[in-house]
Amino acid sequence: MPSEKSRYEPAPPIPSYDEATAGDASSSRSPWPPSPSGLDARPDHEVEAQSLLPHSRPLDHARRAPAGYRPPHVETDDEGSDWTLDDDDDDHSDAGEAAQVRREMQELEIEDPLSDSGSSTSSWTKRMGFSRFTLPRWKWRWRLPRMTVRLPRQSDNDNTNTEGTESNQTRLRWRLPKINITSREAMLIIGRLLALTVVLGTVYLLFVSDLFSSMSRRLNGQMFDPEAVRQFVQLRVDSEQIRDSLRHFTSFAHIAGTEGDYALAMDVHNSFVKNAFDQVAVDEYYVYLNYPKKDGRAIEILSEDGKKAIWTAALEEKEVGGETAGRQTYAFHGHSKSGDVKGPLIYANYGSRDDFKRLADKGIDTKGAIALVRHHGTQRNLGLKVKAAEMAGFAGCIVYSDPADDGFVKGEPAPQGRFMPWDGVERGSVSLSNWLMGDVLTPGWESKEENPRMKVDETRGLVKIPSLPIAWRDAQVLLQHIDGFGEPCPKSWKGGVPDVKWWSGNSSSPIVRLKNEQDDNVKQKIWNIYAKIDGIEQGEKSIIIGNHRDAWAFGASEPNSGTAIMLDVARVFGELAAKGWRPLRSIEFMSWDAEEYNMIGSTEFVERNLEILQKQAFAYINLDGAVSGRDFHAAGSPMFRKLVSKVIERVFDPVANATLLALWKEKKFDLESLGSDSDYVPFQDMAGTSSLDIRFDGEAHPSHSSYDNFQWMESVGDPDFVYHGLLGQVLSLLIIELADRPILPFDMGNYATSLGRYLGDLWQWADKKGISQGDDQKINLDPIKQAIKHVEESVTQFEKWEPYWEQNVIAANGWEPASLGVRRLDYNNRMSIFETDLLDLEPGGGIPNRTQFKHVVFGPQLWEELDEAHFPAIRDMVEAEDWPRAQEVIDKIARIIDQAATTLVTV
Repeated sequence: MPSEKSRYEPAPPIPSYDEATAGDASSSRSPWPPSPSGLDARPDHEVEAQSLLPHSRPLDHARRAPAGYRPPHVETDDEGSDWTLDDDDDDHSDAGEAAQVRREMQELEIEDPLSDSGSSTSSWTKRMGFSRFTLPRWKWRWRLPRMTVRLPRQSDNDNTNTEGTESNQTRLRWRLPKINITSREAMLIIGRLLALTVVLGTVYLLFVSDLFSSMSRRLNGQMFDPEAVRQFVQLRVDSEQIRDSLRHFTSFAHIAGTEGDYALAMDVHNSFVKNAFDQVAVDEYYVYLNYPKKDGRAIEILSEDGKKAIWTAALEEKEVGGETAGRQTYAFHGHSKSGDVKGPLIYANYGSRDDFKRLADKGIDTKGAIALVRHHGTQRNLGLKVKAAEMAGFAGCIVYSDPADDGFVKGEPAPQGRFMPWDGVERGSVSLSNWLMGDVLTPGWESKEENPRMKVDETRGLVKIPSLPIAWRDAQVLLQHIDGFGEPCPKSWKGGVPDVKWWSGNSSSPIVRLKNEQDDNVKQKIWNIYAKIDGIEQGEKSIIIGNHRDAWAFGASEPNSGTAIMLDVARVFGELAAKGWRPLRSIEFMSWDAEEYNMIGSTEFVERNLEILQKQAFAYINLDGAVSGRDFHAAGSPMFRKLVSKVIERVFDPVANATLLALWKEKKFDLESLGSDSDYVPFQDMAGTSSLDIRFDGEAHPSHSSYDNFQWMESVGDPDFVYHGLLGQVLSLLIIELADRPILPFDMGNYATSLGRYLGDLWQWADKKGISQGDDQKINLDPIKQAIKHVEESVTQFEKWEPYWEQNVIAANGWEPASLGVRRLDYNNRMSIFETDLLDLEPGGGIPNRTQFKHVVFGPQLWEELDEAHFPAIRDMVEAEDWPRAQEVIDKIARIIDQAATTLVTV
C-alpha cells in the first residue's frame, strides 16, 4: 500500500507570473532548505539536501509566497509512486506541467555562491529574458522517461518507524510521448519520410553497385594529376646523380660471381632499401661459370719442330683502370673450353659457316688447325663463330677485332675516340645462347643449389674447343706469319690490319699453340636483386624494368650506364611513392647477374616464375648498354610502337634542339625488332611477355674492353651526361604510361600489320630458295596468311571498345561505373595475353630441338646470319630441308595464331 506521503494531492491553481513574483525577494525562500538529514555527516555546503547552492544569510521567514505557490524541491510531483504510465490521465499530465512551470520560474533567481556579503541579491539574480535565445519548439512535446533519485531528509528520520526503509528507495517512472498533430502535419511528415527513404535507397544502391569502392581503390592515384606526375618524373631525373653512380660502379671490376660483383649487388640492394620500396629481395642461384688463371692462357708461334715458342702474344691490354680500379680483368672467353692445343694457323674471315665452306671448297684441310677469325660480319654471335670452327674440324679458335670493322679505319680509337685501339680486346661469352639460354647445366629449370644439374660434357650449350680473344696488335703478327700460305683472300675477306698481305693459310702454315687453362665452378653463386612498388588496382600485374649488373671489365657503357639510369629512375619513383602515389599495376626493378655469360640471371628468374609471368607480367623494359652515343633506338614487340612515339615526343634533346620524335622522323628511324643477345630474350621468347629495349647508340664504343670506362664516358661517350638524363626521362614516362594508364597503351593494330610484314619477309626468303611456289613448291604458307587475316579482323573489332569506354567515362564526368571498370580490366588482360597466346605451350612444344624458345613469331635463329628473322621454327626446318616437318610447323603456327585471334574477341 502506498505510503501516506505518496498519496495524491490536487495541485493548487497556477499563479500568474505577476502573482508568483509579487512581494519581496525573500518571500519565496520559506520553507527551503529542509532540515539537514541526520544520516548525512557531510558539511552543509556539500549536502544536496541543504540546497543546490549554499546560502550565506539566514532565512527570512517574513517572506511569503503567493497563495497556493510552493517552491520546487528535488522530489517530483509523483514522489513515492511506483513505475506508472499515466499518458492516459490528462489531469496528471496537466498537473505535472504546472509544477514544471513553477520550478522553472523559481530557478530563474540565482545567487552568487562565492558572495560573502549579506546582500540578498547579486549580479546573477536578475531575471534573464530567454525568449530571444529559445530554439524553435514543436507543436507536440516528447516526454522521455525520467528517473528520480530520492535523497535522505530530516522528515525521513521522523517517520522511520512507519515508513521503514521505503524512504531510501529509488523509484523510476516511464512516460510515453504524447503527440498532438493535425492531418496536414501528418501528411508533411509522411512526405518527408518518403523523401528520406528515396535518398537512403539511392545511397544504398550506389554502394551496392561498388561505385565508391571501385573509385576508393584509386584514391591515391586520383590524388595526383596524371600530367603533373609525368612532369614530376621528367624533372626529377638527375644527370649529376647518374654521373656519380656511374663513377662508383666503374671504379672496380665486377665479373659475375666475383667479390666486386657481390659488392655492387649490395650497393644496388641498399639503394632500393633506401628508396623504401614495398618489397626488396635478393635471389641467389648456383650456376656454371669459368674464370681465367693468371698464367693459364697463351698464344704462341712455335718453331718448325714445334718444341719452343718463337713469338708469344701479349694478350692483355695496357693498364688503363687507374689506381682506384684495382686489377683489370684478364682477356678471356666466358664458358670457353679448357685445353692446350696446337696446329697450323688458318685465317677464316668472320667465322661463318659460309666462310668455312669456302675454305673447304678451296681444298684447304682445316682438321686440327687453329682458326683465326674476326669479330662482327655476317656471323655476329661469338659462340656460333667458335661452334662453326669446331664443326669444320678446327682444334681451337682465336678471335680478334679488326680495325676495318672497329678501329682506326672507322675513326679515332679510344681513349680519345669511339673505336677499338690497337691493344683493345673485346671479351665475350662463347656459350651457344641461340641454342640454350641461362645456366647451361640446368636447361628448363631454375638452378637453385638443391636442384639437379647436368654434367659439363653433357650440355648442348657449350663449345668443345678452346678459344681466346686478342687485340689486332697480336693478330697482325699472326697474319704476317701466314703470308704466302694457302689462297690469297678475296676483297671481302681483307681487313684493316696494316702491313698484311692477306693469305688464308693452310695445313703447311706455322704451328700455333693455344693454351686456355681456367677455373671451372659448376655451382658458382650469383645474385639477382629485386624491388617492387605494389599496384593498387591490379597489384598482381607487373611492369618489369631490368638491367644486368655484371661486366667483363669496367663496363661504363655496357651495362653500368643502364644500371645508373635504372637506379636513378627507381629513386624518382621512390620519392613519388613516398608522397602517397601508387600505380594501378605493380612496378618491379630487377638487377640481373651473369648476363654476360649467357643471360643467366634473367633466364633463371623466368624459368622459376614461368607460369606467373605468362599470366601476370604485362611488359618488360630492358636497358643493358643504355648510352654510348646520341641516337635514340628502340627495339621490341610491335605492341610498343605507338607508346614509344608518344613518349619520345615529350622528351627534348637540348643538343639537337628538337624532340626525340622529330629526330626519329628526320633519320627515318622506327621501332626495330629484338635480337637475341640481352635479358629481354627469356621474357619475350620464353614467357611471352611483351618486351622493349631502349638505348642511345653511337657509331661504336670500345665494347667489353678495359677502355669502356668512366674516363671514356666522361670525355667521349656522353661528356655532360645529357643522354643519360634523357634516357632516364624516356624510361620514367614509359613506366608511367604502362603502369598507371587505365587502358594499356598497346598498339594492337601495329601488331596485326607487323605480322603481315613478317610473313611477307618469310615468303620472299622462301621464294629466293625456290620452295614456296611453282612446280618445285616445297611448303605452303597460305594457312599462316589466313590466320593473320583473322588477326586483322579481330583487332579491328577489338579496338572499337576503347573509344566506347572513353565516351562513357566522359559522359559520367570522369567517373567509371564498377561494371565498366571490370570490363576495362578484362580488356587489358586480353591485350597482354595476346602475346602469350602466341607461345607454343603444347607438351614438347617450342622451336624443334630448341624447345626453351616458345614464341612462334620471335626467337633466336639457329645460325644468326640475318638482321631480322621471324618465324624461326619454319626457317630451321627449311634450312634442314625437312619438308614434311616444315609443313607441320607451318600448320601448327597457323593454328596458334588463329586461336590467339579468336581469344582476343571472345565474349
